Amino acid sequence: MAPQPRRAPPPSPAPSRPATPAPAGPRRVTAAEAPARTPARPPETNPDGVRLSKLLADRGVASRREADDWIAAGWVSVNGQMAVLGQRAQPNARIDIDPAARNQQAQRVTILVHKPIGYVSGQAEDGYEPAVVLVNAANHWEEDPVRRPFHPGHARGLAPAGRLDIDSTGLLVLTQDGRVAKHLIGEDSMVEKEYLVRVAYEGEGSLPEEDLRRLQHGLMLDDKLLKPAKVSWANEDQLRFVLREGRKRQIRRMCELVGLKVLALKRVRIGSVVLGKLPVGQWRYLGEHERF
Repeated sequence: MAPQPRRAPPPSPAPSRPATPAPAGPRRVTAAEAPARTPARPPETNPDGVRLSKLLADRGVASRREADDWIAAGWVSVNGQMAVLGQRAQPNARIDIDPAARNQQAQRVTILVHKPIGYVSGQAEDGYEPAVVLVNAANHWEEDPVRRPFHPGHARGLAPAGRLDIDSTGLLVLTQDGRVAKHLIGEDSMVEKEYLVRVAYEGEGSLPEEDLRRLQHGLMLDDKLLKPAKVSWANEDQLRFVLREGRKRQIRRMCELVGLKVLALKRVRIGSVVLGKLPVGQWRYLGEHERF
């Protein structure tokens, strides 16, 4: 028998190409796949607490400067231990004050001056003298109801508790007591200050009622809305302002915004303390019974 012809092997099938997947849309990441988030850091606090002088000031016990003086004198203890300058304490710490510090604080004076035009409230500037130079024996009001003899030490360390412009007159408070200053000019002070302001309207006729209402509330200074004020006519050319804040030259700038020119400005009251009959250029002591 003749041999059978050898058959060629069948061709191998071509490898199949995997189908190209359709582009997938955004896939939601599961909580397990999400990277762990760094927890928000709590606000940094000093583990040693707050500076002791600030703590005493926050409690209304003394100003920071007074507190530092007391600490330096050894009159302050924290949790039974004598304090040192720069010490920190926890807000709930027990703080004891030696009675000697209270006695010294009670001896600090507060002076009421009828500031004349031409004197500055604080440090001397541009050749003008500060109002504190008026606090001497010669200018002490002879009708001062506080029958307290003047001592040169009463004129030392006096700081103005509020400004009064160089071209304004009226009641200015100078004090050695940091508590008084904080009460009158602290950030949260709500003590009223009353002014009599003689004005002239630079427009036609008289000041419109709408502008009077704007003086009471609605004006802005330095891109900040002013707090509500009490503004009313005292007479035909004099306005009465009662403010609870004290921006630099605030009343004059308020008047300019509504077309008023200030001719004279006088502060007549701070809290419940009035200027009264105190003559210009003279001063008196704040009485123990008086409260701002």
